Amino acid sequence: MNSKKLSIGSDHGGFGLKEKLVKSLSEAGFSVTDKGTHSAESVDYPDYAKAVCCDVLDSAADFGVLICTSGIGMSIAANKIRGIRAALCMNEDAAKFSRLHNNANVVCLGAKYLDEKLAERIVEIFASTDFEGGRHDRRVKKFMDFENC
Repeated sequence: MNSKKLSIGSDHGGFGLKEKLVKSLSEAGFSVTDKGTHSAESVDYPDYAKAVCCDVLDSAADFGVLICTSGIGMSIAANKIRGIRAALCMNEDAAKFSRLHNNANVVCLGAKYLDEKLAERIVEIFASTDFEGGRHDRRVKKFMDFENC
């Protein structure tokens, strides 16, 4: 049984995939907090990026999942928030290395490009991969220092 807590959010373009993931990830044992949106009506994705990222920063969630049509808008919005390291992941390998080498704490998904099974697998890999540290730690510290420019 998985005991990881995740916060998930989407805009209207990611709503369908989010709904499927909330169900399948809950069934897989994740504790899922759904920050919305709760319909396919047009909304602004930055609002949902902020809500999920705040959960991550407040330790209400171990990590965040953000979904929009391409994943790009959510990635940009999330990475504007101090302390967030959001990674756009379109395959399993990217999910693994975003955690292993970059210590990402939010995974962004593009609903246009992923089916439910691949998206679920990406989130599962993201959640189960630990940061490797070592030489990667100094690199992560360097790009996190960019927030102080």
